[in-house]
Amino acid sequence: MTDLYLVRHGATEWSVDGRHTGTTDLPLLPQGEETARSLAPRLAGVDFDLVLTSPRQRARRTAELAGFPDAVVDEDLAEWGYGDYEGVTTDTIRRTDPGWTVWGGVTPGGETPDAVCVRLDRVIRRVRSVEGHVLVFGHGHALRALAARWLGLSATEGRLLKLDTATLSVLGFEREQPVVLHWNS
Repeated sequence: MTDLYLVRHGATEWSVDGRHTGTTDLPLLPQGEETARSLAPRLAGVDFDLVLTSPRQRARRTAELAGFPDAVVDEDLAEWGYGDYEGVTTDTIRRTDPGWTVWGGVTPGGETPDAVCVRLDRVIRRVRSVEGHVLVFGHGHALRALAARWLGLSATEGRLLKLDTATLSVLGFEREQPVVLHWNS
């Protein structure tokens, strides 16, 4: 059965500031590059049958620095589309929309959880068609939603899975049951 390794990209200026970064294509900060490089030894011992990355440069650069310069770009791995909230922090959004979260609030001009779910389900079908190990480089909200979908949950249940930059998580199976093997390490 397939094991799915998830890597969130290294730190960017906006991730450090807590600004929602969907379509804005920001580079990694120097410390983001350093932590991306630190993933290489942790991933070197695994023989991956497929390596995918989001199209955003922060994910592609993380893949490159972690030792996977030939990762295949998959548009479905792009971060959540934040619409009018692109580049805005949750605290700022909550000044006009108290209690807002990407998981349950309305994001004007942005993607709904259902829309995110559709594209992440395509990623899961692609991944599960591979016997062995698959490595994915992506983004905080999208990878959290992907993990929820892997477990058979609504994408909004990704809210329960905190995910830091440049971390490694592993999803897999216990017998035929999808499970989280490691998270946010």
